[in-house]
Formats: sequence, C-alpha cells, structure tokens
Amino acid sequence: MSLEVRYAVHPEDAKSYDTTRIRKEFLMENVMVPGKISLVYSFYDRYIVGGVVPVDQPIILGTFDELKADYFLFRREMGIINVGGAAKVTADGTVYQLGFKEALYLGKGNKEVVFESEDAAQPARLYVNSAPAHKELPNRHVTLKEANVIQLGSQATSNERQINQLLIKEVVETCQLQMGMTELKPGSVWNTMPAHTHNRRMEAYFYFEVPEGQAVCHFMGQPDETRHIWMHNEQAVLSPSWSIHSAAGTSNYTFIWGMAGENLDYADMDIRQPNELK
Repeated sequence: MSLEVRYAVHPEDAKSYDTTRIRKEFLMENVMVPGKISLVYSFYDRYIVGGVVPVDQPIILGTFDELKADYFLFRREMGIINVGGAAKVTADGTVYQLGFKEALYLGKGNKEVVFESEDAAQPARLYVNSAPAHKELPNRHVTLKEANVIQLGSQATSNERQINQLLIKEVVETCQLQMGMTELKPGSVWNTMPAHTHNRRMEAYFYFEVPEGQAVCHFMGQPDETRHIWMHNEQAVLSPSWSIHSAAGTSNYTFIWGMAGENLDYADMDIRQPNELK
C-alpha cells in the first residue's frame, strides 16, 4: 500500500505554478497499479483518492500512520466504483460482488476490508474515494439500474452526456461523500459546460475509457485565472473548491466524480458562463 500526502494550495499561489508544479500538486498519474493499493491523501476536506488492483491475490485494506487510526474506516467512509473485471469486496465478513461500473458504499466502522478479482486474467480495477465520517451508516451495493440518471447537454454544444448519480443522498445515505459517473455520448467532449465552482465542496475527477492515443484537457483555476492539465486514461485530478470544474477531450470518454464538504446538495453550483472565463 502507498499513501501520498498533498497539501492545500492558496489560489493566489497557484497562479504562479508552471506545468510541472501544477501536475505535482493536483494530478495523480498512476492510479491503477497491479497488485497494489495506491492512494493520495489530500488536505482538501481530508479527501482520499486512489485505486486498488487485486490480481492473483486478495489485497487487505490496512491503515496508515498518517490516519492515526486503528483501521482505515475507523473515522472514515468509502466509495468504490469498479472500472475493470468482476470484483469481490469483503467488509467484516460480508461479501459484495461488483460488476463493471457498479458502486459500493462502505460506512464508518468497517474494520476489515478485502479486495479480490474474480479472474486474475481480467482483474478488477477499483477506484476508491474516502472522506471523514461522523456516524456509522449501512454498507450499500449500487448498480447502474439503481442510479439516479440525468440526461444533460446537447450534440450541438458538444456536451451531450448521461450522469449516473450512484452514491448520493437520493440513492444511499452517506455522511458527506458523494460519487457518480458521467458518460459522454459519441461526438461530445465537454464534461461540464458551463463550468462551475462550489465553495461548499471540493471535488476529484477520474478519467477512464479514454481511447488509445487520445487525451483529456482538464481545466482548473479561478474563473478569471484558468490553468489546464493534460490527462490520459485512468488518471485522477484534485479540484479545490475555488477552482472551476470542467474538461474537454480529443474524443468522448467517461469520468467518475467524487465530492465532500459542507453539504449534500448536488445542484449546489456557482455557474460560470463561457464568456466569463479567462
């Protein structure tokens, strides 16, 4: 297991970052590492993002000295979305089978969590997000059929997309963690436009199903001082509350969004129109 700590950045400081520094502070390049748990601990709302790729052996979720906790979910909740082969997640003896693009919520208090792949030749690729939790809530397996689905955008504006809200209050009770998955239609490239900010929550994005040879340009920064990060398949990025949330790809793709912060209102966004951006 590995856990890298990332500190919070003041927006005035971020204005001076070059390409190397902005990637160092916000980008997670190697999310899915075979046989390992790879995580980033962010000081934005104490959010943790990362990946678990069990191959021919189960992987046990241990704790880290940085958490100062007896076990990982001692004071935390976790969301898991499978973007690979069939997975098995065992939480305190209860087994959950996760298919492709299915989610699992694990509440505070789960002591032993084990990740496994059903087939080592097609290993599970488990994207995980975790946030501090103030009370214990039931675990819940959520399929795409159970998701709250929203159709947004249009082909004319290159942002026709389906939003699958998986771990949100309308589907499953959480303390502060929210997760979902947005699938762009062929011919569409903008994942969010108009762009938005929300000072009440930070966010993390994980891009996948990015075709070979293609890329996604993730935009961040304050609306009048934007920056960009070029990203590739199965990479994640941290997005502070003061930053816009938007990206465009050289093809359509899918991304997982995760959030934590002050409220659970998905629609709580401060919209920034395209003609406002600089």
